[in-house]
Amino acid sequence: MKSISVDDLAALGPGVSIIDVREAEEYAEASVPGTKNLPLSRFSQSLGDIPIGRTVYVMCASGGRSSRATAHLVEHGYDAVNVMGGITEWYRNGHPVAYSGGN
Repeated sequence: MKSISVDDLAALGPGVSIIDVREAEEYAEASVPGTKNLPLSRFSQSLGDIPIGRTVYVMCASGGRSSRATAHLVEHGYDAVNVMGGITEWYRNGHPVAYSGGN
């Protein structure tokens, strides 16, 4: 399975397709700007929402759920890359995070 660090992902700039597989409540609290939320609990039903023909980067809180989702996507013919460390590492490395109004 292909993986990428959060710093290397950030260096790709805007316009890359990033899927966040955390649950909706987690995503609502904090998210990486521009990501699309497709919770792992409903992931199989959401495959039609994932772009075909371009690389998708998959993240979660720390990398566990995203590695499972990435493996699933690869098995179904997608070009998917796991984001190591997830949004936790993204935040720790100083990359932008959008917070809900409750924080």
